[in-house]
Amino acid sequence: MAVRSRGSWWRLLLLLLLAGSAASPAEEGGGRREAGGGEHGEEAARSHHDSSYGTFASEFYDLRYLSEEGYPFPTAPPVDPFAKIRVDDCGKTKGCFRYGKPGCNAETCDYFLSYRRIGADVEFELSADTDGWVAVGFSSDKKMGGDDVMACVHDDNGRVRIQHFYNVGQWAKEIQRNPARDEEGVFENNRVTCRFKRPVYVPREETIVDLHLSWYYLFAWGPAIQGSITRHDIDSPPVSEHVVSIYKYEDIFMPSAAYQTFSSPFCLLLIVALTFYLLMGTP
Repeated sequence: MAVRSRGSWWRLLLLLLLAGSAASPAEEGGGRREAGGGEHGEEAARSHHDSSYGTFASEFYDLRYLSEEGYPFPTAPPVDPFAKIRVDDCGKTKGCFRYGKPGCNAETCDYFLSYRRIGADVEFELSADTDGWVAVGFSSDKKMGGDDVMACVHDDNGRVRIQHFYNVGQWAKEIQRNPARDEEGVFENNRVTCRFKRPVYVPREETIVDLHLSWYYLFAWGPAIQGSITRHDIDSPPVSEHVVSIYKYEDIFMPSAAYQTFSSPFCLLLIVALTFYLLMGTP
């Protein structure tokens, strides 16, 4: 028993020695490289690491920051240009109001407004011949006072901001709660133009009306001083003849004062009377 036990131990020791000798050449070679190479071995390892990192960084940069032409992308994405207001859709897919010269459009009218329903919102487009502000008011009558007003204001930094006001008598008070969203605006060719959406339904509040109801629309525009609106350009801004429903699309033209002379029935009657008088002569 003792002899066999010693023989088993010797066989086990022999197997361990053989296993150690099989692994020792690689370890000794590694030791020789480290002992023989010294700093050269460290530099080679560092060089391999740097090369691997450089390759990864280069590939990542190429994929993430270079365009197809190989030029770096700009630091900020380009701003989408303001889409021009389409007037050929007026009366079809949106309602429009034009004030100014007969046949004018969103770029030539003294004042222009369009509206259309988009889901749970109403999209408004406003434009006016001014360097200050352009607005629309929602009123229960045709008079200024107690009205919900949305205005697009051109500030001193060249931006056009959408602001919410409430008419207290003849004074427009800015309201911090602004229902507008998806806002965009531009000042070009001495015109303030903007586009925004606001919900059809809103929680009941004095300063914000529900647009699913019909309202008179008040149209106004005028100068601004340091981004603050001042009195409108004309003493009696135009008003819609009847209440406006967002569920009915019309294309309504209102001639400005310069073009109302011959369009008024009273003026036409006066001209006919004067012509008849001149032709008949005096007795």
